Amino acid sequence: MTITLKAWSANARNALGRFLQSTSGKIGLFLAIAIILLALLAPVLHPYDPSTDRNYLTRLKPPSAQHWFGTDGLGRDVLILVWYGLRTSLSVGLVSVLLGLTMGVLLGLVAGYFRGWLETGIGWLTDILLAFPSILLAIAVVTITGPSLPSVMIAVGVVQVPIFIRLTRSMVLSLREQEFVQAVIAFGATPARIIFRHILPASLAPIVVQATLSIGTATLEAAGLGFLGLGAKPPTPELGTMLSDSFKNGYSLSAPWTILFPGLMITLIVLAFNLLGDGLRDALDPRESH
Repeated sequence: MTITLKAWSANARNALGRFLQSTSGKIGLFLAIAIILLALLAPVLHPYDPSTDRNYLTRLKPPSAQHWFGTDGLGRDVLILVWYGLRTSLSVGLVSVLLGLTMGVLLGLVAGYFRGWLETGIGWLTDILLAFPSILLAIAVVTITGPSLPSVMIAVGVVQVPIFIRLTRSMVLSLREQEFVQAVIAFGATPARIIFRHILPASLAPIVVQATLSIGTATLEAAGLGFLGLGAKPPTPELGTMLSDSFKNGYSLSAPWTILFPGLMITLIVLAFNLLGDGLRDALDPRESH
């Protein structure tokens, strides 16, 4: 046990050292922490009620000292909308990835370890889900469940499931033939113990990297659904819905700040988690360093 802890501690220190050498990883970590803190502190720093926030006398005002990001078609401060839209979009991204990760990892573990008809059935499910472009699959799920924020979380989560199934299954197929797993099987350990105490911990590195990268993808897909009118319903601020309102109401060209700042925030979220995922990949799997 002591040897195992020492080995784990040494590996953790080595991974941290590799991460700190990754410029993209450090930038991504800084941006991700800043974004998460902004989302968490929004209600504390600026309590906001979207149902009462409108002032038609100040509609479509350009950026100024009073409204740093300008105002939208209802006279709402775009800075506050982007701030709370960040909170909504980030929540959707995190929850949907958590749903996709949980379902995908469990199905991938079952398919890779038990093989047989379970692997065949889960493989068919994965191929069917991957046969659809991600945005079309998400639209289909939202259409079935009804447009709402929880529906978007479920839809984007379903899109992530086959990615985690394939990744986990490939890891299990490789690890189940390793000597340490064969030794545990020879000692008579139950399948559940083998999977969750030995195979899953050894598979965590690529799963963590994929989950980090998926947060950016999920946020982008959620914004796409919001742009199509299938996401959060008014008056809930959401970045994709803000873009949709600007184009739908015809002031995207005359008031470009109404699309510029929500678009930049979406880009910033995707960039932050992509850079963080790139740094984690270099740290957790040095063979993939570049």
